[in-house]
Amino acid sequence: MRVAARLRVPGDKSISHRALILGALADGRTRVTGILRSADVESTAGVLRALGVEIPELSDDFELRGVGLRGIEQPEVNLDCGNSGTTTRLMAGVVAASPVSATFVGDASLSRRPMRRVARPLEAMGARVSLPSHGGLPMTIDGGALNGIDWSSDVASAQVKSAILLAALVARVSASVTEPTLSRDHTERMLAARGARITSRGTRVELAAGSTLRAVDVSVPSDPSSAAFFAGLTAASDSAEVLLERVCVNPTRMGFFALLSRMGARVTETNRRDEAGEAVADVLVRSGALKGTTVGAADVPAMIDELPLLACLATRASGETIVTGAGELRTKESDRIAAVVANLRAVGATAEELPDGYRVIGARSNLRGRVVTHGDHRLAMAFGILGALPGNEIAVDDPACVGVSYPGFWDDLDRLRPTAKWS
Repeated sequence: MRVAARLRVPGDKSISHRALILGALADGRTRVTGILRSADVESTAGVLRALGVEIPELSDDFELRGVGLRGIEQPEVNLDCGNSGTTTRLMAGVVAASPVSATFVGDASLSRRPMRRVARPLEAMGARVSLPSHGGLPMTIDGGALNGIDWSSDVASAQVKSAILLAALVARVSASVTEPTLSRDHTERMLAARGARITSRGTRVELAAGSTLRAVDVSVPSDPSSAAFFAGLTAASDSAEVLLERVCVNPTRMGFFALLSRMGARVTETNRRDEAGEAVADVLVRSGALKGTTVGAADVPAMIDELPLLACLATRASGETIVTGAGELRTKESDRIAAVVANLRAVGATAEELPDGYRVIGARSNLRGRVVTHGDHRLAMAFGILGALPGNEIAVDDPACVGVSYPGFWDDLDRLRPTAKWS
């Protein structure tokens, strides 16, 4: 297939975290290829090392030896999760079911993020969890024997769901989680591929008591949330196309790509296949005349990480774009609703902050100015894409913050633009 440009973005962040955690808990050796080597994934590796798991230096191809479900050791230091909420919440489930006591710490941004949502179900299972009054970090968990649980979650959160499932797995008890809408299901898929007795029906997932975990090699596919930035750049450009290679096309992750099609871009999948329980494909994106759109609460979980990017692309679409039901954006690395709207206004776009979303009016006018990312990688990349579109001149205050999820983002952006001949 001849296309203007080809790009393989780094490995999926969600799968990379889980490859390390499930490999550590399995019996036997796990070979991991294509892992995302970013600050967030390094945080998970560091926490596992502190708990006695031999994790080698992360590389494109390495092997780790699992300690089994009961092999976690008492840490001698605090568990430093850096900026990674995934590390904190998933490992909270593992620690809660292990005979150890550990304190989770992180950077200033992570320390402000809500942890009561994961503490509540773990406490209901029998763990002791101590939090400061503001409900963030540091969080101390005294783990041990846990009870089974049937939990109905107030929010659709893959991290909370995963913490409960991992706690039940390690404790060898049953667990069920029901969400208001379906969140990412990587944990369920990866557990099933490793022999755990797990079933999903709609928004409910159940793990049987006494499930075991075998080692399974992992080839991490490309991250759709990272690929989305270059899909968005292509969609908003004139006469552009890009083939994004070996992307994880899990249905719970592809909401943004479906939205691009709805807005007028052309998105097709080729070479689709299944790899260890995850769907993988090459995704071809061609530009189109973008139209404004509406996103509601039911749409949000499958595109939560891409909503700052959508706000930026909306400035190039005809009409208005309205997002509601996305209040969860206010609890991310920054208040992404307030930050994205303030930054759009700062560069000359018309945008309005809503209680649980935003409204953007497309004008295709040239945008200029400096944006404040608050150290948030998604904001930096979203406005980097907006600044790369013809006629725009946008400076990002902290370009290095992309390192938590996509260390080579700026290099790929510089390389792709001239290759694809954006016009």
